[in-house]
Amino acid sequence: MKKYSILNSRVPRVDAVDKVTGKALYTDDIKMPGILIGAILHSPLAHARILNIDTSLAERLPGVKAVVTHREAGTTPYGVSPARYDETIFCHDKVRYVGDEIAAVAAIDLDTALEAVSLIKVDFEELPVVLDGRRAMEEGRPLLHDIYKNNICAEVHWHFGDIEQGKKESYIVRTDHLTSKMQDAAFLEPQSVIAEVDSHGNLTMWSSTQAPHYIQRTLAMALNIPLHKVRVIKPAVGGGFGPKASCSTAELATCLLAIKTGKPVKLTFDREQVFLHSRARHQFFHTMTTGVKKDGTLAFLDHQCILDGGAYASFGIATIYYAGSLLGGPYRLKNMKYDGYRVVTNKPACGAQRGHGAVIARALFEVQLDRIAEELGTDPIELRLKNVMEAGETTCNELFVSSFGMREALEAVRDSAAWKKKRSLSGKTRGQGRGIGAACGFFVSGAGYPIYRSRTYHCTVVTKVDDVGGGVTVSSGAADIGQGSDTVLAMITAEELGLPLDDVKVISGDSNLSVDLGAYSSRTTLMTGAACRDAARDVKRQILEAIAGVLCVPPETLDLKDGKVESLSGELDFSKIREEYLREHKGFIDLPNELCLTFREASRIAFLERGSIVGVGMYRPPPLGGSFKGATVGTSPAFGCSAQVAEVSVDLGTGEITVENITGAHDCGFAINRTQVEGQMQGSMMMGMGEALMEQIIYDKKGRIVNANLAEYKIPTAMDMPHLEAIIVESNEPHGPYGAKEVGEGAIMPVIPSILNAVYDATGVRIEELPLTPERLVAAMEEAKKKPSLQENP
Repeated sequence: MKKYSILNSRVPRVDAVDKVTGKALYTDDIKMPGILIGAILHSPLAHARILNIDTSLAERLPGVKAVVTHREAGTTPYGVSPARYDETIFCHDKVRYVGDEIAAVAAIDLDTALEAVSLIKVDFEELPVVLDGRRAMEEGRPLLHDIYKNNICAEVHWHFGDIEQGKKESYIVRTDHLTSKMQDAAFLEPQSVIAEVDSHGNLTMWSSTQAPHYIQRTLAMALNIPLHKVRVIKPAVGGGFGPKASCSTAELATCLLAIKTGKPVKLTFDREQVFLHSRARHQFFHTMTTGVKKDGTLAFLDHQCILDGGAYASFGIATIYYAGSLLGGPYRLKNMKYDGYRVVTNKPACGAQRGHGAVIARALFEVQLDRIAEELGTDPIELRLKNVMEAGETTCNELFVSSFGMREALEAVRDSAAWKKKRSLSGKTRGQGRGIGAACGFFVSGAGYPIYRSRTYHCTVVTKVDDVGGGVTVSSGAADIGQGSDTVLAMITAEELGLPLDDVKVISGDSNLSVDLGAYSSRTTLMTGAACRDAARDVKRQILEAIAGVLCVPPETLDLKDGKVESLSGELDFSKIREEYLREHKGFIDLPNELCLTFREASRIAFLERGSIVGVGMYRPPPLGGSFKGATVGTSPAFGCSAQVAEVSVDLGTGEITVENITGAHDCGFAINRTQVEGQMQGSMMMGMGEALMEQIIYDKKGRIVNANLAEYKIPTAMDMPHLEAIIVESNEPHGPYGAKEVGEGAIMPVIPSILNAVYDATGVRIEELPLTPERLVAAMEEAKKKPSLQENP
């Protein structure tokens, strides 16, 4: 591997000091003179027709500066995918879930705003509710939207290869099921928005968003403002995980209130509103029939899926595609059939969450592989190794894997976790409370196409050298939401220009800086990183050309390294440059006295020769996609893969599960920052563990959330965390900067199934409903006692 000065190291994050000392400004921290406070009126009913909205009492309340409903907002439809625009800023015909937004208020303080909201009177005609995603599709069920027949807002039907031939070749065929519950991302920072309009009609919004570019477009469209007059700024963000990637009514309403009042307006969700807005994990109902040959070779997969996505489409059209397409890897699978339905129900809308669309599907498939391995009498990891793809192969649904360390990842966790020894021991004592399980994962490294139809660049980066010389500023629209992308951009720039990290400043998350599609689909390192590298190289070229012109040498004989200009062809006489620099800086005490030309001098002379030195980099994926309908969803310039082994102990009396150890290996292509890669892997392990064992949003019969807080919505704490071992696998991705690709989402894929497989090893029972709570496990163990001969197939 090539040696680097900064890359592939463990430098601290560039925002670390500000965050640990409290200097980092989050949206709710921002203060402005005369700022008003916003509040939203949410529907108390899950499904009802709106007969009348009376805002007169709220408008007369002292301290209220504006009240807005659909009458002021209009009814321009918006959403995530242009093919499924089904939302309006405020409800105008009916409400579709408890929490649907009806009106908003701006007042002098929060108490006044909340009182005004309570004074708005809405007359409803209550309608039957639809809460079961499977029954929502039945004929005669109440429709949420007239445009969605049988409440189906998207469906996918794919058939690759020959399923019937696969069945004929199969030695074992089995069908299994797995369902999940809706989940919340549980980020620490609730959504928060500030909006302001200047005297020229320019709208600026500060928001805890993942995607300033997409939000800018939605604001302009829904509020009917020219796109160039809308600016979106992302301050520090306290976690996103997907739900902050789409435009919310909070953002739209706050902007509308700022327009109406002519004053800045702030609106921050409380925790219940975070749950009501949701846009987090769908509820999944998966059924898979899989066949293998006698030697363990996969023969076919027949997969049916229903997604309960709540009241609106949001990211759902992409979710239903991802749920099927990402089962094309990481194994060789010639025959695959997929039928998926994304339905709407009277619950908060679901969207994208870490491992978008693919987490529960992957969980079921990996559990199936374990069940098949048991029937074959084969080690589960050896079965996977027999079927894994290699770099240069293409999946049955036409996804090309240009780098692929799946085999290396599997072997790494197998060896590190002492798999064979522990597996042989647990096999002798299955059902006695200790277990070990394995699983793999597969995920995109950036979406191949933007959400809207365009040949736009996915990102641009502008790097400017300080005119006075010495430092550089990287300007990017990328959204650092805690994953550390600012640090990656700084490291890449420092590496290319031969600078210390402290001489690189990154400004990001502002739609005025450059185009960047946002922090989703694990895209930033590969895509924005590539643009950043090219911008730095553009700067380097300009500086070296300017210096070469002054020194009368070919520019290719010069390089920038360790803060200096390095000659590749002998010594240089740079005395004239040094003299000019010293003359210009007479009286300064930190003047250069090195025996070589410094970057400070070179960059200043380049400015004197050429003016401002500005480098531009941009990235757009190569043409991607297959020959079938929907082939663009799931495409990516690269794919990450991961393997994991989980070890658990189970109290067979109470069903309490303790995850003792997780060993994970992830192919990130090349680790720009090794500590950050490990951090993303460990975060995925924690998040997946919570989804496997405890996380679920609970609704009553009227569609109301009964655990919309972080006391009753259970997530893992530090007390729950097992020992985590993160193993980095580097496969050198040819489409990524320096060989890098994703780690942010792919590492969550094997977490749930590895735990499920370990719990089976510990108890001898399988669970088909997530989360795997003690109550469900005890019930399954009691049922298994009644049918001892059918424990593996209850």
